Amino acid sequence: MAAEALRALVSRLRGPHSGVPGESLACRHLEGNGFVILARNYRCRSGEVDVIARHGEVTVFVEVKERHGASHGAGCDSVTFGKRRRIVRAARLYAVSHRLDDTPLRFDVVSIDWTDAVRPTIRHDQGAFNVDGG
Repeated sequence: MAAEALRALVSRLRGPHSGVPGESLACRHLEGNGFVILARNYRCRSGEVDVIARHGEVTVFVEVKERHGASHGAGCDSVTFGKRRRIVRAARLYAVSHRLDDTPLRFDVVSIDWTDAVRPTIRHDQGAFNVDGG
């Protein structure tokens, strides 16, 4: 338990790029399922989106959550209402700036659980929330 807490603290101190290995794994998972990656770590003053991809005609904004233990619950459960709102605001700015006004948008969460240090478990929740953040 203390080791998990220390690991969580260290990952917070590393800053915004500490999830890069998890994001790379999430991108490989998405590509293996027919997604085309458009952007990673899209940032604007409204928020950040970890991965932006196309899945058929749909533009998908993906939040990646990486876990090294079960003490904080599943990754998808940690995407709070406030976080969802920031992702939606950033997604809207991305859509406008890339002329995607008529394109369907979707918000997914990819959770990577490293409880088994050898082989992570990947959970992909398609349509995890909507444009209202719900």
